[in-house]
Amino acid sequence: MKRVLLGMSGGVDSSVSAILLKEAGYEVIGATMELWQDNNREKGCCSSSAINDAKKVCDKLGIKHYVIDCKEEFKKYVIDDFVDCYKCAKTPNPCVECNKHIKFDLFYKKAQELDCEYISTGHYARTEYSERFGKIVLKKSNSRKKDQTYFLYGIPKELLPKIIFPLQDFSDKTEIRKIAEENGLQVAKKPDSQEVCFIPDNKYTEFLLDSLKYTPKHGNIVTTSGEILGKHKGLIYYTVGQRKGLGIAYKEPLYVLNLDKEKNEVVVGTEQELYNRELYATNLNFLLFNSLDGIVEVNAKIRSRAEEARARIIPVGENRIKVEFEEAQRAITKGQSVVFYLDDIVLGGGKIE
Repeated sequence: MKRVLLGMSGGVDSSVSAILLKEAGYEVIGATMELWQDNNREKGCCSSSAINDAKKVCDKLGIKHYVIDCKEEFKKYVIDDFVDCYKCAKTPNPCVECNKHIKFDLFYKKAQELDCEYISTGHYARTEYSERFGKIVLKKSNSRKKDQTYFLYGIPKELLPKIIFPLQDFSDKTEIRKIAEENGLQVAKKPDSQEVCFIPDNKYTEFLLDSLKYTPKHGNIVTTSGEILGKHKGLIYYTVGQRKGLGIAYKEPLYVLNLDKEKNEVVVGTEQELYNRELYATNLNFLLFNSLDGIVEVNAKIRSRAEEARARIIPVGENRIKVEFEEAQRAITKGQSVVFYLDDIVLGGGKIE
């Protein structure tokens, strides 16, 4: 019997994954990663209640459960990166870093220590053999509304043959909850977590002010031509595409176009100025090959909820590419990820610079 280490957050997706893996004939071991400690917080995947929920599920299903202390690694790879991005006037995506460094890379190392051949999570994604590429590839989930491959492009490609996504064939969350109910799991009606796990109540600025250890400097809000329209209260309070809360008056609606760290300025402009046809990306990870040697036509996403857009990717240096879109994209944001697809296969991605 093949042994698999399943990441369990205490939610319904990972809990049902345990049921499906057992039904498929695997020996399942559940593990909850302790990522972030906040004694005042009782919700989210990092809380003590989440660990207890996961343990109860494992007890119910008759499988072992471990708690893995990943707090040091989580701070290094996720929280510190999150804070550093804001220091550099970028908007980070901590889930991408967590998946890359913690939920797959570090988790697989823990699996090896427990003599597990595979790792598994409750993500909505697929892994399967591709005749075209002659290897196991990462593909979109059948549930396109729930598909999470945008957040998974950074995982090490050599791990793909060792990853199982039990929910890959499901297209409706109600099916998942029904399985949980049928198996008597108390988490069947537990709501999905919609917030960043280490930021209580989505209070980003409070977390950043505490982490940065300094008070953000006020500066000018300017147009692209340099006209000063007002004052901002610190770059961490703004993001590209933002319209509300700027505190300025103008003859037409204005949006944040750029955060200029060197000049400590918030650059604003019209909605039309928000659109661009190209970007540059670095910190690349390709799942189908080691590096980009020529121009490739792809579908690209510049944020998790964005529609895919036709584009071509062009190598312009070591670990750096240019992305040219057929149609201009709205609010391209530094620090976010751009992810590339060939039909439903994930080619890879990188960080927008």
